[in-house]
Amino acid sequence: MKNKLRSQGWFGRTGKDGFIYRAWMKNQGFPDHEFRGKPVIGICNTWSELTPCNAHFRELAESVKRGISEAGGFPVEFPVMSLGETLIKPTAMLYRNLASMDVEESIRANPIDGVVLLCGCDKTTPSLVMGACSVDIPTLVVSGGPMLTGNYKGHDISTSDVWRFNDAVRAGEMTQDELTVAEACMCRSRGHCAVMGTASTMACMVESLGISLPENAAIPAADSRRKVLAQMSGQRIVEMVNEDVRLSAILTREAFENAIIVNAAIGGSTNFIIHLLAIAGRIGVPLSLQDFDTFSAKIPLIANLQPSGKYFMEDLYYAGGLPAVMKALDHSLHGNRPTVNGKTLKENYQSAECYNRQVIATMDQPFSPFSGVAIVKGNLCENGAVIKPSAASPHLMKHTGKAVVFENIEEYKNRIDSPDLEIDETSVLVLKNVGPIGYPGMPEVGNMAIPKKLLAKGIHDMVRISDGRMSGTGFGTVLVHASPEAATGGNFAVVKTGDVIRLDVASRSLILEVSDEDLQQRKKNWKPLHKKYDRGYVSLYQQHVEQAHVGADMDYLRGGSGSEVTRDSH
Repeated sequence: MKNKLRSQGWFGRTGKDGFIYRAWMKNQGFPDHEFRGKPVIGICNTWSELTPCNAHFRELAESVKRGISEAGGFPVEFPVMSLGETLIKPTAMLYRNLASMDVEESIRANPIDGVVLLCGCDKTTPSLVMGACSVDIPTLVVSGGPMLTGNYKGHDISTSDVWRFNDAVRAGEMTQDELTVAEACMCRSRGHCAVMGTASTMACMVESLGISLPENAAIPAADSRRKVLAQMSGQRIVEMVNEDVRLSAILTREAFENAIIVNAAIGGSTNFIIHLLAIAGRIGVPLSLQDFDTFSAKIPLIANLQPSGKYFMEDLYYAGGLPAVMKALDHSLHGNRPTVNGKTLKENYQSAECYNRQVIATMDQPFSPFSGVAIVKGNLCENGAVIKPSAASPHLMKHTGKAVVFENIEEYKNRIDSPDLEIDETSVLVLKNVGPIGYPGMPEVGNMAIPKKLLAKGIHDMVRISDGRMSGTGFGTVLVHASPEAATGGNFAVVKTGDVIRLDVASRSLILEVSDEDLQQRKKNWKPLHKKYDRGYVSLYQQHVEQAHVGADMDYLRGGSGSEVTRDSH
């Protein structure tokens, strides 16, 4: 027996109210039978020409619509705020929580029985999933897919090469004209970054959580099979409405543990942590920063993908996709967890095959023993900081050096290439006031560029620490998400140039060798340097955003309000 449809609270009414709801929809050419007991499926679309990664989503939405109609549903497409990481200033992360509110209220306020989330560029996936979790109706995610691997002068390239090219230009090894040619060589098709950056990490996240169909993570955007998956997703969401399969039934504690394990094995973006914590907060699953270390610790690097490895998302798909990775992790995963297609996670990956062991390894013979995630703590970051060991330099995983401190991003930009900068390869770069409150919005500036004077000596990595984030396409011995951030006046706020910092990833420690008494005295004299905004969303954000170690969501957005609309307008 079918469940009572939420949409019939609008379209199933008689009299004036039903007349108004149906009549104004009919001006789009919908026949009357569309309103008679069909599940209404919203297609939440983040298409925007200002979000280049998602610029093909109008076309992808048509495939979803076909599937919905085939299964007897009534598809309705609606837009929400789109976050394009490459263009939005000061950072797309500032608006993740705002977009999640847009999604939540758009779903709740409208006659929607189930929703398909069209996600692509970095923040569009977590913002849409966060918003949908707070409503908790049947939901399925369709990712836009990675772009095809680029090629420049006979070499495969993608977004991680941006950092290499930038250093090459600064070192005089590459001209600006060559860099301009490389732009078109890299971004040669629709889709998001072709490496295991944040967008691809988010696509892997939703598949490992069980809220997308199998193979969603890796099918290239330009591959016709991406459209097939979209159409099949449209069919399945109608069945999910009829079966009343909600996000809360799938997003259990074990599902989050699965996602953490998979992320460690693929060398996923450090941004995964801050987004998964926020999603857990919305659906009501207890999750802590320490959980990411606990469930990653024994998981080696299985997927040989940039920036931790050699290959690209296109190669991952041809090698067997995420199902083949999860099959290699079988004994570590909760394989009995349900997923949106009605099968368990293990049922979805048990028949998967690996077609290329150069891309997908095994637990017995991994590409690297280092996991994709480690959490370090100490008096420099009492609530923790994040490092990606799989993309770091082994010789820097245990390191002691003197801090070279930049109080904000402007000071860093002004001083980093100065010939007068007192620095050597043993130094530790520290960037402050780029956290959620301090910037505001926590930008991806943590993988600071190596000073020119050191590049000239052949130095390409240093220990770098900030309270900001780093791009999932970035690499190096970079510690990010230092919490509490400098803007709150803790120990990180008062570290000075010349202070000795001791990092030991194996023991999970990050120590500032300054006495407690000295730190307390410094904090007495500390004054905030960040700008405080007094109007609009940014003011609201600074007042209510939580710290990175709990997901940087707004304090008042944790949990959800459900799908009920308590007041009628007519």
